[in-house]
Amino acid sequence: MNCVLIIVDSWRQDHCGCYGNEWIRTPNLDALAAESVLFTRAYPESLPTLPVRRALHTGKRVYPFHGHQYQKGDFRGAPGWGPIEEDLDTVAELLHAQGYRTGFVTDTYHQFKPSKNFHRGFDEWRWIRGQEHDFHRSGPLVDDAAISKHMPVDRRHTPRWEDHRCYLTNVAHRHSEEDYFPAQVFRTAADWLDRNQDADNFFLVLDSFDPHEPWDPPLNYRRMYDPDDDVADVIWSTYGPADQFSPRELQRMRANYAGECTLVDRWLGHFMDSLRFSGRLDDTVVAVISDHGHNLGDANLTGKQGYPLTRAVGDLIMLIRHPDGQAAGTSCDALCYNFDLTTTLMNMMGREIPGQMEGIDLWPVVRGESAGRDRVTVAWGPEITYIDDKWWCNDVFWGGAPLLHDLQGDPELKRNLAPDHPEVVARAVAAFEEDAGGDFPEWLRDWPRSPGCTPILSQED
Repeated sequence: MNCVLIIVDSWRQDHCGCYGNEWIRTPNLDALAAESVLFTRAYPESLPTLPVRRALHTGKRVYPFHGHQYQKGDFRGAPGWGPIEEDLDTVAELLHAQGYRTGFVTDTYHQFKPSKNFHRGFDEWRWIRGQEHDFHRSGPLVDDAAISKHMPVDRRHTPRWEDHRCYLTNVAHRHSEEDYFPAQVFRTAADWLDRNQDADNFFLVLDSFDPHEPWDPPLNYRRMYDPDDDVADVIWSTYGPADQFSPRELQRMRANYAGECTLVDRWLGHFMDSLRFSGRLDDTVVAVISDHGHNLGDANLTGKQGYPLTRAVGDLIMLIRHPDGQAAGTSCDALCYNFDLTTTLMNMMGREIPGQMEGIDLWPVVRGESAGRDRVTVAWGPEITYIDDKWWCNDVFWGGAPLLHDLQGDPELKRNLAPDHPEVVARAVAAFEEDAGGDFPEWLRDWPRSPGCTPILSQED
């Protein structure tokens, strides 16, 4: 059996029709979900971008971040943000050694920064350049007028100003929808399928950085959700309190994000058509997973962070389409991790599971033969979230900053019940230690209490 793994960055679960959203347009993902099993409670083991991908490519936990080292000139907001360890085998390496032809197409540029090695084991890998802060084009730089269109007046010439200049310079050459990143990624993957029809077995990874910001879909996609042009065309978060924006500016931000989701969906459909027309859909398992979501005013935040982890960030898209149609059109409500998907796909392909992999096979859970996990923990540095059938608890690994929510009575996580249920908080902290193997790096205690991309807010903010 062949395998196609599709990773999408920052796509919120609640921004998909197949997960119950009634206003956003995602017809291609919805059609794929109708042929798949849809997982409703999948979570990342570690956040954000690179820790997630390390777990997906190896099937092994990244938390509790032993041996973390900063790489020169790279993002410093997340322990575990680094290369795949040399002593671990990637799925691509394992399958390549067993005769699979392997391909990797992505615009998630962090994987190709100096010292990274996420393309290990792939016979062919294609990096689509220019996303976000990728230093792709040195000039000519766009002028201030081009940036001003996307910046509210009171935030012009802030540090985000030059971020816009870098990105807008990278994409200044675009002339049609085919020049946008989702089109490039999914069309390049479709081309790989066409050129590799002679492969007996293949493993193809598509990794789309969109709908990660900047959110600048073609105009017609944004106008699906906001037809007016009476406000700054906000395409980037400030990674802080949402009330820095006016309600109208937030509306535009959300419309641009929604348009970006629909753009990704359109080109996902192009790839799925290519896979179907190639004849390989009948012997290929297809999986789609997001790495995390993004706050668009949730909990008065724009951005993503580990504390308080919101459902907008933590709830993942995850589905598996079996080529024989097994479990098509069903949903699985069992708790699971992203790296469980890695183990499941290896089992579905009939491959031996190496000892390094720590995930469980989800297919017996789908068939009702196993109950699956009774809880999960999600880490961003020392900030960890415990989730079970009833509770959602944000805290630090040693305890002392609990936010506890009843998922049944308070699914939007608005009421902190930690003072009323210290026994649940204690259970969560014990789970943090157990999932760390009982061994936390002591330097995590000194990690600044503003992890990730969004500074921590007090409970009163």
